[in-house]
Amino acid sequence: MADAVIQIRNLVKEYDTITALNGVSFDVKQGEILGLLGPNGAGKSTTMKILTSFISATSGQVTVDGLDLFANPIETRARIGYLPESTALYPDMVVWDYLVYCGEMRGFTRAQCHERIRSLAGRVGLIEKLKEPIHTLSKGYKQRVGLAQALLHNPKIVILDEPTSGLDPNQIVEIRQLIKELGKDHTVILSTHILPEVRQTCDRIVIIHKGEKVADGTIEQLEGKLHGTHELVVGVGWDGDDRGEPIRQELATLPGVLKVTHSHGASDPIRHQVFEIDAKQDMRAAIFAWANDRGHTLVELRRRSLDLETIFQRITSEA
Repeated sequence: MADAVIQIRNLVKEYDTITALNGVSFDVKQGEILGLLGPNGAGKSTTMKILTSFISATSGQVTVDGLDLFANPIETRARIGYLPESTALYPDMVVWDYLVYCGEMRGFTRAQCHERIRSLAGRVGLIEKLKEPIHTLSKGYKQRVGLAQALLHNPKIVILDEPTSGLDPNQIVEIRQLIKELGKDHTVILSTHILPEVRQTCDRIVIIHKGEKVADGTIEQLEGKLHGTHELVVGVGWDGDDRGEPIRQELATLPGVLKVTHSHGASDPIRHQVFEIDAKQDMRAAIFAWANDRGHTLVELRRRSLDLETIFQRITSEA
């Protein structure tokens, strides 16, 4: 993958008799928001700790921005910003002083720290909290402080471990929006147990189970693999006569359609007939063209999606 900023090949991590990772391989593309999922103990945290050089691997290869991670741990760390699940903050420090401290630890001058903090404060929503002691902040604002320290050095890659854990619904929405914004300028790896968060923020997901990669792709790609067929819901407008069976027969003759079920007729707010279609491939473009050619009015045309919870459960139960 030419535009991969992270390449992981045959990653293995063993602890005495326990194998935490068993030959995991995947790439992360430049500018991608990747969701790293798996049950507890699957190997997600181990993978992230290896990527951030907190622990070593037993074997395998990892490159970060073209650099061998194991041969160049300092250089690769400089390209990564990390927000762990339990953010290491000094509660008695003022937010501004804490961020200056973090910046100086990374080798910035005090003037450079001040410039970076002013630039980041608005981006992560900390402007009004810079002069407050950290222990007085809500968990949501503490997460923002942790995110600010992860971004101080403008890393190419940002790794977030359960960034919305313990937050209230309003704070979750705010942090999700921040993650989306990060994806415009950074490559992001997001690990979380909150699956709706993944659907709303991630471009692609990798699922690890029992130390092995068991799925890799977009949600739509994983849905297709589990379904085996594409399921569509089609609503066709009607003028009062029961035209369900003739229309069902027309749809059944389209190339690629396996089965058409006349689901029901609806009259509110627009009278229409509803059909459920199983097909070998996504038929939405073909159905739109069919309706246009036959003069039918489409009032509904959508794929029936599996929710991410179902996808996750099926993949991890079958692995």
